[in-house]
Parts: sequence; C-alpha cells; structure tokens
Amino acid sequence: MADYPGDHPRGLTAGEKIRVRIKRQRDARSDPYWDEFEVPFKTGQNVISLLMEIQRRPVNLKGQTVTPVSWDAACLEEVCGACSMLVNGKVRQACSALVDQIGPDLKLEPMAKFPLVRDLAVDREVMFESLKRLKCWIPLDGTYELGPGPRQAPGDQQVMYVLSTCMTCGCCLEACPQFGSATGFVGAAPISQVRLFNMHPTGRMHARERIQALTGPGGIQACGKAQNCVQACPKNIPLTTSIASMNRAATLQNIKDFFVKGEAGQEGEQHP
Repeated sequence: MADYPGDHPRGLTAGEKIRVRIKRQRDARSDPYWDEFEVPFKTGQNVISLLMEIQRRPVNLKGQTVTPVSWDAACLEEVCGACSMLVNGKVRQACSALVDQIGPDLKLEPMAKFPLVRDLAVDREVMFESLKRLKCWIPLDGTYELGPGPRQAPGDQQVMYVLSTCMTCGCCLEACPQFGSATGFVGAAPISQVRLFNMHPTGRMHARERIQALTGPGGIQACGKAQNCVQACPKNIPLTTSIASMNRAATLQNIKDFFVKGEAGQEGEQHP
C-alpha cells in the first residue's frame, strides 16, 4: 500500500482509548456535522474494526445514542476498494489503515470528489461509467469454446498483472486536482485500464476505439500531470507511466487518422 507522511508506530497499548471524530451527513442535501467517539485500542486494529465497534455501541462522547455510522466495505483485505475514505486528511483504504500507525486521534471523512450517499459512504458510479465509455472490457464472439488464446510475452504479463490489480477504489481520482464534476475528466484509473486492455492480445483488436474514446471530452488531454494519483494508489500501480503510454498511443493514433482521412479525401477527388 502507499506510504503517507506521519505513518509510523505510536506505541499504543491494549485498552488505550482511541478518539474517533467522524464527519456525518444524513444525505447529500443535509447539513454535515461531527460526531466524536472513544473506542478501546486492540492490537492490529484497523479503521474498519473501529467503525464496527462504534456500530455495536453507537454512543458518542456526549453520552448520546446516535444512529450507527454508514460506510462501505466488503472484502476487508484491500481487494474490493469499497472502503475508501479520508483518514486524517489522506485518502486511503480503511481496511489497511492500522490504528497503531496513525492513532490515537483519528478524523474520518467521506471522499469529496464523489456524490455523498450517507456519512462515509459515497457513490462511485461516475468511475464505472468512465470504464464503460472507454470500452474497458474484452469482447467475446460467443459463449462457446474458443480454444486456447494467443501466447503472451512474460514481460507483457508482468506489466498487465500490475495494471490488473486496480480495484476501482477511487483514491487516485480523489487525489487528482483535475477530477471533478466541472471538468468531466475520466481520471488515472480508467486511463490505466485502457492501457491494460489494449495490451491484451484479444483486446488489442479494439484498441483504436478505446483510444478514440480516450481523446474525447474529459479524456487524457485533461490530465494536468500533477502526479498525485500515483502517490495515492494503494496498489502502487504506475499510473503516471500508464498516462504517458496512453498519451503516446493517442498521438500516434491521431497522426494515423489524419493521414487516413487525407488519403480518403484524395481518392474521392480522383473518383467523383
């Protein structure tokens, strides 16, 4: 996972009180507010286990019994990407954020670049829509047996494996200054997935369509090269390398398309 400034063991002891400050909101139209809780520390505890303790006993520091906090989680082992949130101001996976490395005071907030659902839960649909727009899948001719696929070079396999570990957590998009509803920028994760599927022997047949979609509105040209994405990625995916690779591919494709159009125009003039 990515390292963050300030991540280091604090020497917490079992039973020590961890103070958790959570930014809460009933829905996107409600006013935000803060709730504070105290939870006994346990060895190896992560942020998700703190939230589970609060869920079991949702009593804040004022002694008030409150509505249990809402958040997203599934695998709890940094694979699904669902539990992305801001932990002490840094976007990360709550399942791999260990309390003894960032405690004893925690501030939890929802990601700000995605529509809020409730409390710490957000709607990441815009990211999945970008993947659909960029055709990030491998087309199949049917459900029948197609036989063994083409062989891949070991070097390509190594690159593709790293790219395939993307869990669409949204951390790179949250950290990106260009990503947002005002720009429509697709962000680093979808760009990297275009690279992955264009490297696939079968997916390569539709590489031109993906590149054309990638150079459309909100495409790769909107990247400001801030490089925040590669620092925020929990899987250490070389996102800036993917962006550079796709920039080159887009430039080459635009040059090819330019000459193809030029040749087509000349043929039209010769054959009225």
